[in-house]
Parts: sequence; C-alpha cells; structure tokens
Amino acid sequence: MASLLALLSSLLWGTADFEGGRLSKKHAPVAVLGFSQVLGLIFGLCAMLLSGSWHAKALGDGGYLVPGIIAGLLGYFGLFCLYAGLSTGRMGVVSPISSMGAVVPLTYALITGDSLSTITSIGVVLALVGVFCASGPELSQGLPIKPLLFGLGAAFGFGTALTSMSIGAQSSALMTMVSMRGATFFVTLAIALRFRTTGGFSKKEYPTLIFIGIADFIANVLLGVACTKGLVSIAMVLGSLFPIATAVLAFKFLHERLHKVQYVGIALAVAGVALISAF
Repeated sequence: MASLLALLSSLLWGTADFEGGRLSKKHAPVAVLGFSQVLGLIFGLCAMLLSGSWHAKALGDGGYLVPGIIAGLLGYFGLFCLYAGLSTGRMGVVSPISSMGAVVPLTYALITGDSLSTITSIGVVLALVGVFCASGPELSQGLPIKPLLFGLGAAFGFGTALTSMSIGAQSSALMTMVSMRGATFFVTLAIALRFRTTGGFSKKEYPTLIFIGIADFIANVLLGVACTKGLVSIAMVLGSLFPIATAVLAFKFLHERLHKVQYVGIALAVAGVALISAF
C-alpha cells in the first residue's frame, strides 16, 4: 500500500510539474507557483473541514505545525527554482538534478532507523540512477550555470521539504499539508502586494492552475500517508520518480524527443521499483 501511494504521488507531481513548467513559459514562475498554491490551500481547507483532521496534535514533540511550515517554505523555494529552471528550456539540466533531492530524506530516514535489505538497497540505487537518467541529462553541450543553480536549488528545497513533511505526517499528513500551504499563502500574498499583480492569467488558464494546485496538494498528502504506512526511505525514493512523468508528458504533448539515456533511465527505474516492491 505504501509503495502504491508513493507511486501515485510521483505521477501527480510529475503531471503538475509538467503543466507548471509549460505555464511558466508564458507567465512568471512565481506567479504560477503562488496562484496554484493558494488554490491548493483552499482545497486543503475544504478537505480538513470535511475530515475533521484539525483535532490532530499541532504543537510540541510530534506535532505537525512546525514541520509543516518549514516544509511549505522550503518546498515553495524548490518549486520556484524548478519552474524557473524549466522556463529556461533546459529541462535536461534542471529535472535530473532536482530529482536528486530524494537523497536528503533517504539519508535522514536511514540515519534515524530505517533498515533496508541488500536487494531493496539495490532497487533504491537503480531507481535513483534511473530517474536521473530518465530526466534526460544534457551534459554533452556543457553545463550552463543558470539552469544548474536552479536545479541545485530545487534539489535542496525538495529534499529538506520532504524530510520535514515526513516528520509532520507522523501526526497528520493532511494537516501537515494544510500547514505547508498556509505558510506559502503569506509568502504569495506578500509577493502579490509587492508587485500589485495576481499574475495576469486568462480565464482559460484557470482550469490548469486549479489542476496544478490540487494535484500538488494531493501528491503531498499521498506521500505523507505513505510515510506512515511503510519505510520512509522507500516512500521517498518512489515519490521521487516524478521527473519520469514530466519527461513522458513532454515527449507526448510537446514533441520533445527522448534520448537513448532516457529510455535506459526509465528501464532502470522500473527495475528498481520492481525490486523494491517485490522485497
């Protein structure tokens, strides 16, 4: 169950990132991010009211509030870096590096008690190498500094956010995500007031923004729940496969050609998932 939830999370994340990256080619990445995050908060508040999850422990040891706020701010930073990087057109530089953010929560989980068998460890390595390669690393044409920095920023933001999220989810996955979106709401509000704009989106773009906000929120919740149903390390690795979905969607809808290394990466990632799921 935990593996399935994490895989569904990565599928939703990858799809949301694809749509966010595409929309960021027309609008400022921070506007796409902020607007979709606010919509995600509205969805989360509705889910909270319907489920009665506000009764979960918020403060103190094991509470969700502080980890949720930290995860929200760092995740916001990571998404901004990702969208800004994707908008440069160098997806093959930004996505592979950002996918390595999974190493941070993986390391944290192993240090704090997760124990993996040899075969499962091999599966984890295959999955991580696979998702890196499946993102289409463009190293043959050099390594431009701007996309590189965006990729590193995204990896740092995602990795530390996922670590905090896994901690808060032990109390309540849903409330951790609501806390995340609550924190980013104030950042978005400050930016909107500073530049006196809501992004300039047209009405026909609202459905895409709604999808991005809700898909990203649900993906976070699913991964948080996965962390409570199984090993955090495994959940984080499987949840990090989202660049594969982004690359496949770019191939399908933007007609971006997949390189040989991407096919190899997808095969490695599938093999890694198979090993993890089987053992």
